[in-house]
Amino acid sequence: MKYLSKLTSNRKYVWITIILWVLVAGMLSLAPSANDYTINNGENDIPSEALSVIANEKVKEYFPDDDGLLALLVFSSTDKWDETNWNQIDQISEWMAEGDELPYLDSVVPFHVFPDQVKDAFRSENGETIVLPAILNSGLEMDEINETVVTIDEFGNSVLERGSLYITGPAGIASDTIEIFTNADLVLLFSTIGLVLLLLIIIYRSPLLAIIPLLAVAFVYQVVDRVLGLLAANGVFTIETQTISIVMILLFGATTDYSLFVFSRFREELRLVENKYEAMSRAVKGVAEPIFFSGGTVFAAMLILLLAHYGPYQNFAPTFAITILFVMLGGLTLIPALFAAVGRRAFWPAIPKLGEKTLEKNRFWGAVGSVVTRKPWLTGGIVFVFLIINALNVPSIHYSFNLINSFPEDMKSRIGFEKLEESFPPGDLAPVTVLLENKEGFSFTEEEWEHLEALTVNLQGVEGVYDIKMPDLEGHGGSSNLSEDEKGLRMELLLEGNPYDHGALDTLDRLNEQSEDLLVASSLSVENYQLYFAGESANQADVRALNSRDTIVVAIFVTLIIFVMLIWHTRSLIAPFYMMSTILLSYLSAMGLSWFLFQTFLGFEEMSYRIPLYSFVFLVALGVDYNIMLISRIKEENANFTLKEAVHRGVALTGGVISSAGIILAATFAVLMTQPIMELFLFGFIVSLGIFLDAFVVRGMLVPSIVTILGKWNWWPLKEGRIRERS
Repeated sequence: MKYLSKLTSNRKYVWITIILWVLVAGMLSLAPSANDYTINNGENDIPSEALSVIANEKVKEYFPDDDGLLALLVFSSTDKWDETNWNQIDQISEWMAEGDELPYLDSVVPFHVFPDQVKDAFRSENGETIVLPAILNSGLEMDEINETVVTIDEFGNSVLERGSLYITGPAGIASDTIEIFTNADLVLLFSTIGLVLLLLIIIYRSPLLAIIPLLAVAFVYQVVDRVLGLLAANGVFTIETQTISIVMILLFGATTDYSLFVFSRFREELRLVENKYEAMSRAVKGVAEPIFFSGGTVFAAMLILLLAHYGPYQNFAPTFAITILFVMLGGLTLIPALFAAVGRRAFWPAIPKLGEKTLEKNRFWGAVGSVVTRKPWLTGGIVFVFLIINALNVPSIHYSFNLINSFPEDMKSRIGFEKLEESFPPGDLAPVTVLLENKEGFSFTEEEWEHLEALTVNLQGVEGVYDIKMPDLEGHGGSSNLSEDEKGLRMELLLEGNPYDHGALDTLDRLNEQSEDLLVASSLSVENYQLYFAGESANQADVRALNSRDTIVVAIFVTLIIFVMLIWHTRSLIAPFYMMSTILLSYLSAMGLSWFLFQTFLGFEEMSYRIPLYSFVFLVALGVDYNIMLISRIKEENANFTLKEAVHRGVALTGGVISSAGIILAATFAVLMTQPIMELFLFGFIVSLGIFLDAFVVRGMLVPSIVTILGKWNWWPLKEGRIRERS
């Protein structure tokens, strides 16, 4: 920290620091952008040892020609489809089968060549919906998927004289994801810039105080974006589409926060010394350690995500760790250099004058500090009860594993999926593929047929199973449901409820747990036969199990690593305990209060299963920043004042900058609520609310109350005399 303070101790070092950042940002402009390498295909999300992955690989092994991306063409009309009007669908089916304009289409069900009684099998019971499956080639790039889906959609809707075509399934969802994110990042970027600029001007009423942080953001963003792009381009890690949106928010919010920490202390020091370089050197000595530890806690928390087994959580880790590393580096070097270069003029028109009293400029937080230190039990107790009441809502939260519900209601793939839900039995939306493997090969003797029929009966007897369809294997040679080597037999299993509901996932868990028992009950030897269950429900059952495991593991290790870092920072065993406890309580309170608001005012019944873990990592890692800043200042003041007075001064001196930083950081995360994905909306709301609670309630009232109550025990086991406790 002493070395860093020298970078701003004279004019030469200040400009060297700025020039180095400019040169690095300029050279990196030749590198690819992170946006060029974002993915959203969900590949490798689940580890290879997961049962659904093993099952999917087995299905591909025995039926390699069926590998591809499914698109479901949903034809919906208020009138019934029948032989008098489905010639329009015939025309679309024939055009797709010819494939002249669809180079990435592998196959489509030849609806146009079927007799009427076969066509009727593709129609819903009320006759208003027809579903036509198509398969795109495997391994396509996202733009190739989008091109194919858009071409089919445009041609299909131009042919239809009645009704509408909606394309859903994995291909339709992937295409719509590209469409809704095409301009979303630009909207997010400019919305964030505008909001931060507006808030800085309103709060500080100084144009330069608004521009300098954004200038720092521009340099840090350029470096982070191109470093991530270089690493992604070389296959070091993958970057999800939604991750870039959150990276942008984290970068803007954290960089602006560190800017506020620096210039607030710089302004304070300018009232004590005349020379701007000396003032900044002193300011850096005061804030460098809190910035280092606050950035370090976020960095460590992000790396803990590498312990997760679920792919998106693992991919999250390096992207955000690298981002916060450069943000922290900017906060320790670039931001102090920029403010030192501009000097007192940065605060125009309210230029700090030598001899002004800083405490007199912080009357509101000075009054809060006075109340807290006079009545710590009352103020702390009120806040504690408020947080506990909110946290009690957490057990009532319901989580969804149907990610399509996170997309906009007018998105075509979501409309198509909902049309299928309305028109067909729920289990038809995503049937489970049952693969029965016989290592010796099927002989289809009379005895084996009896065993297979017994297996279908036993499968149908499992709770949650609606129907099991055994394929017609009469003259079984060449059957599409029997593998070429006749060692793999494929069946279709329908679930009773929606294939993404918890009940369906429970059914898949039961099927996997009982697979050997089902074989034994059907008189099939477990040495020769084995059951596999593949499909969307099987995948989501594994995702649910992984998510439960990862949430527990990551929460435990993030808590432990931040607790250890707080011990390192405070040199105390007591302070880290209540600092960490209040942050965890704040997180639970934010989750519980948000869920209450979502249910009561927005009518939500579920939230995405990924929100709790993402919110935990951000709220715990970012929320501890403000506690570090406050406790650091209280310790600093306690060297010259009694602990009670140190708490009063610490709240007063940090209150303005922490509340301002909290407002801006919360506002930047709130920008995510403008995104078209409901998951981002809910995540942005929860994190914004949690940051407000941390900045104003926890840091402003609860933690100072605890410090006041504990007295000299805050710093235990520091040696007596290191921190002054005077009467």
